[in-house]
Amino acid sequence: MKIRCPICKEMTTWEENPNRPFCSGRCRLRDLGAWASGQYRVAGEKEDEGDEPPETKDD
Repeated sequence: MKIRCPICKEMTTWEENPNRPFCSGRCRLRDLGAWASGQYRVAGEKEDEGDEPPETKDD
């Protein structure tokens, strides 16, 4: 099956591709770097960074 790399848009194969859904290790690392730098975000409610988690009750 042929797929398009989500980073560089080149066509690549799904089978026998250890980097799928990317065409290469380079595109895979570019995607990881984008996540690490905060370029990608998952939608959700913003939490205050200063808030502490709720205390749990130990019985």
